[in-house]
Amino acid sequence: MKILLTNDDGITAPGIAALYDAISSLGEVFVIAPAGVQSAMSHGITFHKPLLTREVQVNSRMKGTALEGTPADCVKVGLRTIWVERFGVGNRPDLVISGMNSGANVGINVIYSGTVAAAIEAAFLGVPAIAVSLHLGGSGRVAWPRAAEIARHAIDRVIEHPLDAHRVISINVPRTESPDAPMPAIRVVRMNTAAGIDRHERRESPEGHAYYWPTGNGMEFFHTAQGSDVEALSDRNITITPLSYDLTDEYSLATWQQRLHA
Repeated sequence: MKILLTNDDGITAPGIAALYDAISSLGEVFVIAPAGVQSAMSHGITFHKPLLTREVQVNSRMKGTALEGTPADCVKVGLRTIWVERFGVGNRPDLVISGMNSGANVGINVIYSGTVAAAIEAAFLGVPAIAVSLHLGGSGRVAWPRAAEIARHAIDRVIEHPLDAHRVISINVPRTESPDAPMPAIRVVRMNTAAGIDRHERRESPEGHAYYWPTGNGMEFFHTAQGSDVEALSDRNITITPLSYDLTDEYSLATWQQRLHA
């Protein structure tokens, strides 16, 4: 199996290195990731500047291509150009994995996530993809190797089953603060759709200009639906949510066709 590994925290982030080690036994893992932090970039892509690349030896085990662009750029350029240059026309990875993100991507945060966007870009281009994110606890402690082992367990369960070319699976690993953390249960759940409770603190620059500093933690929502990803992750489960890049509102499509085609 050939795997393209990317993320949105940057190629030197601890999450991608830990996940690289955890998935290396699945096959050949090739890394194409942002040169710097691109968190919450959503599905932004670059049009008006060159996408510079450089080869980076991250540690004794992992090396890869750092790209001066967004997570979606990494996958778009990676699949359409860099992969072809390396392996030839018509050659594609079997799977794209994006992560492991430093922070959960559940609820409406899925829309903002660069981690998820990279996976969606891959699926859009015809390669099945898995996004992996880690819920961070308030202590600030993270047992990255254990979190990656838990992520690998979930990935293994997913790839036991066929993944069509346009499939996107989002995995969230619960808080993992100890290297001895038990293996959580897996729950397949839907995305919570309530808006997040965002806060912005007003401050003033030395020149007297007002600015606003975001102070929310990203995991507070106006409502948490029963059986949703937010509820399951808060209960310390691994969450698995299948996603789609087709944003058509099928429920109202026929209604609007009747209204405007009459």
